[in-house]
Formats: sequence, structure tokens, C-alpha cells
Amino acid sequence: MDITNALPVECISHIISLTTPRDACRVAVVSPIFKSAADSDLVWEKFLPTAYKLIISNSVSSSSLITSLSKKDLYFHLCRQPILINNGTMSFALEKETGKKCYTVGARGLCIELGSAPNFWEWTSLPESRFPEVAELAYLFYFWFFEVNARIETRILSHKTNYAAYLVFKFGKSIHGLQSADFVSGVYIEGINDKERQRPFLDPSRNTPQLFHNRKDGWMEIEMGEFFNKNGDDGTLLCTLFDFDRFGSSNGLIIQGIEVRPKKG
Repeated sequence: MDITNALPVECISHIISLTTPRDACRVAVVSPIFKSAADSDLVWEKFLPTAYKLIISNSVSSSSLITSLSKKDLYFHLCRQPILINNGTMSFALEKETGKKCYTVGARGLCIELGSAPNFWEWTSLPESRFPEVAELAYLFYFWFFEVNARIETRILSHKTNYAAYLVFKFGKSIHGLQSADFVSGVYIEGINDKERQRPFLDPSRNTPQLFHNRKDGWMEIEMGEFFNKNGDDGTLLCTLFDFDRFGSSNGLIIQGIEVRPKKG
């Protein structure tokens, strides 16, 4: 029996809405009726976060996205083009396959030790950055005291999701001192330090298993750690990168931000 003759399009849409964005795209190629059902706002409204209207209303871009695009187009717009929120200090996007939430804390939203000292950090704009400003390590001399933190409330993250945090960065024209930096990173609930740490190497000349990766947006990233967000009631997620006790000088690290997104695999 042909299901398209037995059920109205609205019922088919409801069934498809109980699947995933990937399934909806696959079903859409079956027949014109299935395409109509799979592309409907009823389906894609279910794939968008429940608070998507509030998130978009907090965006520095136009909130007309809500009314000018179909729900499917809005979904893929948020997958392809992160929107700036919190006065431009954070960005929000969706993971394409699952619709789960991704956040990036931009450099201005980070807590950077000595970040307001122009002798150590320079704030500048780059055309390839999604944020108005990035932070470039200009010069740290003698006693090295490096610490960068991002804080994100777990309640805004997708539930029952394993997240990973990534430092998003690139190198300036002049790089010095990073080869001897012993960076340590951690991702944990603030106030509940689980002691689990990683040692990401940012020096481009090192041949190590933890090399950074090139991103499609022209930046690089390196994983800082991961965290399972069960119900979103754990408090504040702290993503930290530091190197406290070393003598020397360093420069040339440009930080766009720290991204928290669902970890694949």
C-alpha cells in the first residue's frame, strides 16, 4: 500500500519530524509528496533548538532570520553561518547532522591573563575572523605567565551530548618561543576540578601525535578536552589553557576564541 495515499501530508511530516535532519533530507528525494512533507516547517521546527527564537533575538545581526526564512533554510543557515550573540563576544551555530548547539567564546569574551596590557597582548581585527577583534600575543618576557579561560553555562548546551572544547588560533608573521612552551589544558565544571589534563603543542615545528588541525574557515584548532553534558544542570563549564612557570619570551600566537561543539566519534 502506498503510504502517501493512506496518510495526509501533515501526518507524514509528523513522522519525519521524529527522525533526524539527515533522515529528513534522504526522505525528501523519494517522491514529490515526501519532499513536500520533509521540507515543511513542521519538520524543521522540531530540529531547531527550542529556544532558537530567543537565541536569534540576542544576535547582533538581524532577527529577521526568524520571519524571512523557512525553518529548513534557517536550520542550514545556522549550520553554515554562525551568528554573533552576547554583544558580539560569542557565536552560535548548529551541528549539521544532529542540530545540536555549538558555541564559540570570542577573544573579547575570554578571560586572558594580562589581556588588557598592550605590552603583552595586541587587540586587532582580521577579515577572516567572525569576531570584531582577535588577541595576538605580542611579547611576554622573562617570567611566562600565560592563562586563557572560557566560561559557558551548561544549561545552554544540548543535553545528553559529549562536547569537546577547541582553541581556535593561528600564527602571526613572527613566531618565537612557542617551541619551549609547556601548555596544559583542561575542560571541567568550575569548582569541581577532575584533574584530567591535556598537553596541546602549538609549535608548528613539533612532530607530535597532538598536532593542530586546519579548519575550513582559514584558522587552526587544537582540542583542549571534553565534557559530557547530561542534563545541563552542572553549572559553569570552564575551558582553560595555561603555562605558569617558565622563563623566556614568546610571541606570534593569535587567538580567535574557544569553541565548544559536539565531539564526533
